[in-house]
Amino acid sequence: MVSYKRNQMEEAISVTVGQGLPPGAALQTKLKRLLDTDRNLGRRPRSKDPELTNYAFYSGKAPGRGSEVLFSGYEAFALLQSLNLLEHGWPQATAVSFLRQVRPTLEAKHTEILQWDAAELFDKQRILEAAQPGELAFWSTRPVLLLIASSKGSAVKQSSDKTREVVVLEREELMRFFRDRPGVHVTMIELTQTAHRLRDTLAKTTPSKRGKGSA
Repeated sequence: MVSYKRNQMEEAISVTVGQGLPPGAALQTKLKRLLDTDRNLGRRPRSKDPELTNYAFYSGKAPGRGSEVLFSGYEAFALLQSLNLLEHGWPQATAVSFLRQVRPTLEAKHTEILQWDAAELFDKQRILEAAQPGELAFWSTRPVLLLIASSKGSAVKQSSDKTREVVVLEREELMRFFRDRPGVHVTMIELTQTAHRLRDTLAKTTPSKRGKGSA
């Protein structure tokens, strides 16, 4: 499995979200806070609750002093999605919590997405031909969605919400999900395009010298 240093994650995320290089200080601060929040929450490997079992952005406990921290492609992808959730108005700790909860499902789906043929996924003609009146538009022939749903009004404003669900769905599953939950409020992020774009961008990054990529 290919691993990346923190500087590579920051650079790839900055390019993927359209901010270019070098990553700005504001973006780096947001990413650092997300990483710190995840680490500070700790984890309980024996728990049956995925939010307690998993880190959102790390593979294991913090290494000893002076050791490098490396991240998988999925962990860079999860960090990008948490940044997207911040842009949707979710609090920092809540965004991290969501990525912890959904990691088993999302990590497996991320691996699957990257096995799909990019030429077919992003063929503009096929995308336009598949578009139907009244349906949501996506810039992929096979969109995958990270969905946070709640039946309690504005989901972002609910600090404690037992109706809340964090799920990963493909397009054909989406309408069934909504039919079973009339009146549900959602935050929805499309994943297919960013998964491929981030993977391609990460491949072009160069690790910093030892000592500059720790987290």
